[in-house]
Amino acid sequence: MNILRSLRLPWRGVLLALLATLALWSLAPREVHAEYGDVVINNFSDAAGMRPVVFPHWFHRVRFRCKVCHADLGFQFKAGGNQINMLKIIDGQYCGACHNGELAWSAENCNLCHSGKPGTVTQVHESTLQKLTGAAR
Repeated sequence: MNILRSLRLPWRGVLLALLATLALWSLAPREVHAEYGDVVINNFSDAAGMRPVVFPHWFHRVRFRCKVCHADLGFQFKAGGNQINMLKIIDGQYCGACHNGELAWSAENCNLCHSGKPGTVTQVHESTLQKLTGAAR
């Protein structure tokens, strides 16, 4: 903070305003675009006025074996194959088994998951099947 003291009074205000603006800008929720292999889930999001969920499959896959989610938690091997909703998650089903505020962040942090581009269909982003069939928007 010695830099602030060495600046003349008008410049201190400008610098502080700039820092405050940058801090607020960094906290604002931004639309996250899916990357290769992410699962975009939009079974209910658009209808509920929420952005679609972007599930980072590979981020989870490097930490857990397939059976943790697909056998133990009941996720189907198809994007959108489960009827996941917030009540089930809050009740500890599907994502809520880990995203409970203890093992991982809780469901109250909506923008951490609901970060996709509105209107994006449920899909595995940039999958080979999607490219061959042209199924995604």
